[in-house]
Amino acid sequence: MVHFKDLDTCEAYKALKKGGTFNLKASLSPERVSDSWIQHAAGMKYCYAFAPVDAPALTKLQALADEQQLIEKYRMLLDGAIMNTGEERMVLHHLARGRLGAPVLWNGKDMETFYREEKSRYYEFARKIRAGNIRAFGGKPFANVVQIGIGGSDLGPRAASIALSRWAASKSRAALKPWFISNVDPDDADWVLSQLDLSETLFVLVSKSGTTQETLANETLVRERLRRAGMNPDTHMVAVTSKSSPLAGNPHYLDSFYIDDFIGGRYSTSSAVGGVILSIAYGPETFEEFLQGAHEADTLALEPSIFRNPVLMDAMIGIYQRNVLGWPCTAVLPYAEPLARFPAHLQQLDMESNGKSVNRAGSPLSYSTGPVVFGEPGTNGQHSFYQLLHQGTDPVPLQFIGFLKNQISPDMSSEGSNSRQKLLSNLVAQIVAFSLGKNDENPNKAFAGNRPSTLIVGEELGARQLGALFSHFENKVMFQGFAWNINSFDQEGVQLGKVLAKRALGAIAEGKDTGDPRLNALISAVLSVAHQGDAPHA
Repeated sequence: MVHFKDLDTCEAYKALKKGGTFNLKASLSPERVSDSWIQHAAGMKYCYAFAPVDAPALTKLQALADEQQLIEKYRMLLDGAIMNTGEERMVLHHLARGRLGAPVLWNGKDMETFYREEKSRYYEFARKIRAGNIRAFGGKPFANVVQIGIGGSDLGPRAASIALSRWAASKSRAALKPWFISNVDPDDADWVLSQLDLSETLFVLVSKSGTTQETLANETLVRERLRRAGMNPDTHMVAVTSKSSPLAGNPHYLDSFYIDDFIGGRYSTSSAVGGVILSIAYGPETFEEFLQGAHEADTLALEPSIFRNPVLMDAMIGIYQRNVLGWPCTAVLPYAEPLARFPAHLQQLDMESNGKSVNRAGSPLSYSTGPVVFGEPGTNGQHSFYQLLHQGTDPVPLQFIGFLKNQISPDMSSEGSNSRQKLLSNLVAQIVAFSLGKNDENPNKAFAGNRPSTLIVGEELGARQLGALFSHFENKVMFQGFAWNINSFDQEGVQLGKVLAKRALGAIAEGKDTGDPRLNALISAVLSVAHQGDAPHA
């Protein structure tokens, strides 16, 4: 029997809270560095040597994972249980990349078959686009593909697109150049469109409901630009949506590819949300390898032992840092420029999932949940916010990611080493510098050390490795949500602003009363700024 209970009722958690402090700097022996590694999916490895946990703490973290039945709850999710309690839905993003549990049926339909058939449809569409069998309005083959979407319809697919662009080119798979429009600020769409020849550009409109305000506004802008250029917009657009949306089967799109309510936006890169644009830009074989890497990592996540399950170890260390040590932030630091937008994706994934203050039953929690997540690629971050990370008053747990090879060779050498060697030297140096610190008679030059980190490292960042990274962090968020006894699969905090925005729009566009005098006053004050620039200076 699986039980859902709050973290602070667990005996293992109470034991963790009673444990003593751990001095990472004093305990960081060469043996610890060598022995604290776990084999990961897609040939990668995970290192926890520089995390602030000793053997007794790890034993208690294993006990906590067992007491909270994290693997059993994962299996429930895979078998199609209602794990999104807020919306009474199944959670099926794992199924989009391969079945690991019992067949999942809904309304008499096998959901694995549904995802596989949709994937086959957009793979075939992508092949036709790439081969020039489907062409633009004037007869040109498509050279660009632009995704119009926001939130999970943008962040994950954009991060994946950037991460694979050079790699796909090195494999001669990059056929169309991918672009993204997300912000309702028209300057976003205008800038993207200004870079493109519209006569050879395909647009992928992504909206599960078919009613997303920002996405539909950008679609209207794009359609108007195409009309002005003398083209029929219907021949330049496809839709990714649900079968119940107004976009489904709509004749104003070349085709419609379907998703459903069981895959949340921030978990949706493995579905048609990411699959359509990545298959068109880089080929179905590239996206298939992405799914294979994710499935391999999903499978590995079923291992009950934290010492053989890298994501479970990562999740439990995160629980320890958040709830025992009380650290409210974590930084994701990929020493890989292709992962430039990966931290932005993880911000949404983690903070939208686990930014909750009530449990699955709606009762208030007395302990902290999801951390603030931020990050930038190394070495850029070193010249930005690392000062605070090294010498600030509050320790920030760090998650490093690195690779031994470039996506495209050859490299450039200078001063006796190449650029990749310089990057790797910075990666390992920062990990050690954060943990060991430095003594100095000048307090301004002293580093306290004991700044913890973990590391995921692989030989090369390709499609399989990227899929495994997406899976790693999705499953980390899932395991931590289970440990906190929260629902990681809805996002009610996003809805309030949307409701108020509709009322504000009525006031700004049509002069309507919002019904809230404070909102009315703010709108009036903001709009009054437009006239102040014309006033003469005193």
